[in-house]
Amino acid sequence: MVEPSVTQLETWDREHVWHAFTQMAEHVPFLIREAHGCTLVDVQGRAYLDGVSSLWCNIHGHRHPRLDAAIRLQLAEVAHVTLLGMAHPTTVKLARRLAELAPGLPHVFFSDSGASAVEVALKMAFQYWQQCERPQPRKTKFLAFENAYHGDTLGSVSVGGVARFHEMFRPLLFDVIRLPAPDTYRLPPGVTREFACEHYLRLVEDAVKEHRDELAAVVIEPLVQAAAGMLMHLPGFLAGVREITRRHDVLLIADEVAVGMGRTGTMFACEQEQVAPDFLCLAKGLTGGYLPLAATMATDEIWRTFLGKYEESKTFFHGHTYGGNPLGAAVALATLDVFEEEQTLIAMQPKVQRLAEHLARISKHPHIGDVRQRGLMAGIELVRDKGSQEPYPWSEQRGIIACRHALAHGVWLRPLGNVVVIMPPLAISLGELDRICLAAEAGIIEATGNGTRDTRP
Repeated sequence: MVEPSVTQLETWDREHVWHAFTQMAEHVPFLIREAHGCTLVDVQGRAYLDGVSSLWCNIHGHRHPRLDAAIRLQLAEVAHVTLLGMAHPTTVKLARRLAELAPGLPHVFFSDSGASAVEVALKMAFQYWQQCERPQPRKTKFLAFENAYHGDTLGSVSVGGVARFHEMFRPLLFDVIRLPAPDTYRLPPGVTREFACEHYLRLVEDAVKEHRDELAAVVIEPLVQAAAGMLMHLPGFLAGVREITRRHDVLLIADEVAVGMGRTGTMFACEQEQVAPDFLCLAKGLTGGYLPLAATMATDEIWRTFLGKYEESKTFFHGHTYGGNPLGAAVALATLDVFEEEQTLIAMQPKVQRLAEHLARISKHPHIGDVRQRGLMAGIELVRDKGSQEPYPWSEQRGIIACRHALAHGVWLRPLGNVVVIMPPLAISLGELDRICLAAEAGIIEATGNGTRDTRP
């Protein structure tokens, strides 16, 4: 077969590949041929820094020798073993390793995407209340937050709250008790930042207390609502939610698909407020961004409720063909090894500080309404008017324009509406991080039409 030309590949990409979250009538092909470290190389040989970790999942860089070797070694044994009635030693070892990393969550259900991990937790929480020692069959509802994003399966979309993504599917979704996101930028009238955490926790307390007899679980993205535009929760909010749910006998599902695996500065975001959820959902960085693998971790209390005789039908009737795939498990184990060997969480601290310095400078731009950061997750919100916080109309695509210009500076970024996201691999160097931030700033200046750019880190 004759190798297709670049032009032919771009044509096929437009005609045959249906891209996620993309208006295909306006799609411009962008084909990546290879990658190394934190750099992507397109089919024309042009190099770009990966400023958003290949959609928030790359941890240790592309083509890391340790991760590549782990996959090759596993491939020499077997590529796939189902978890329906059997397992592979590599998958078993990964489950044990995760249980050691997340005390109190010793049971791991593997799937293949973040949405699936959340879907599993929702179904487990529902089934738990139907068959626990003192069944409470009325506990069938979930509480979630505005602008939450938990994936694109119907259950995860139901607890999601991004109207632009989810409104179309509303007739297919189940009802959810919805509370305002604990936004620290656009606060409710009369609420100051000093008392904002107390205000939002009061809303949670009131809702949980009112609905406790029908509420199965609260679903939360700990510390950061990523797809909401890198919305940062106030310190103490997560711990407050855990205390409320425990006191009112409601389960807590922590969706750490985006914020887990070191992104916020600790292996799991829940660690920062000493929170132990009933379910912990992981994906994305679990394999270093190499292969699809997800995990839903659960407590002993949850696990025991599903044990019984075959004829009692307490089994969790849910599964994924590729859940716990040995190749994914092998690279996940290697990812955890690299965290230890390269002291990734310690090594990222100077990068977190450098990113903060860049954001402090960028925040002075006349059309930057807010900058938000937790670890190596950051969002820069573009606004029409800084004083009134008036946003740019979605249709003006200011974030897209800014990222398009950043690409011309050799940096790949992907916005969330008017929010320019910076979320590089944890392996990024300080010099590379400088280039990413300066390219983002240059793109913002181009997109908003004024301002000056400072080249100092």
